[in-house]
Amino acid sequence: MAEPSTRTVERALQLLGSVCDAGFLTLADAARGTELSASTALRLLRTLESTGFVRKDDEGAYRPGLRIVQLGAQALSHESIISLAEPALDRIVEATGESAYVNVQAHHGPGGDHGLYIAMREGTHSVRHSSWVGRTVPMEGSASGAVLSGKTPQAGYVVVDRGVEADVTAIAAPIAVQTHAPDGTTTGTRVIAALSVVAPSYRMNPEKIRTIGELVAAEAHNVLTAYQQENQP
Repeated sequence: MAEPSTRTVERALQLLGSVCDAGFLTLADAARGTELSASTALRLLRTLESTGFVRKDDEGAYRPGLRIVQLGAQALSHESIISLAEPALDRIVEATGESAYVNVQAHHGPGGDHGLYIAMREGTHSVRHSSWVGRTVPMEGSASGAVLSGKTPQAGYVVVDRGVEADVTAIAAPIAVQTHAPDGTTTGTRVIAALSVVAPSYRMNPEKIRTIGELVAAEAHNVLTAYQQENQP
């Protein structure tokens, strides 16, 4: 008996998400990761391939297709936080030479909460962190994850050394807006994004980490000010 159409859509989206998260997957890995039979995974991947959502490379692995890239770019173009953060990203890279990112909370899943890299400026050093835009990472154990979870210490920034990736240090600060009750009373803050620097650990020392942390916190405040101005009643 044919499976319900909603179940087919759910499985196809699950496969597409797995391919996008990993960057590329073989048929066997895609089937194993989504707990589908190889025949079902192949059928769905072929459909996704025919519609441009995935593509098959020369080695037979499946990668995100042009259509998913186009849709992602269109979706991100409507995120005002990206355009508002662009000057801050430029200033951070100019001052530090390190790669700078904007992160938001992406989804809840079986593996826990994840954050999503939605924008970046690549550093200017010959050895630098390459783009993670579009990649999701577990919030647990990452600097941006701590910030997005509301765990920023009094210093105003979070530092994680060798967290998501070996030999990499991440420094993140929150872009947090005030929340209000119906009567206008301020009830707290809500983190809408994290601004971060990701750099090779060998270039970091306590003084440089403090300097970058203070810079990232200041630029996060600048982005918040621009966001509030754009969204004021």
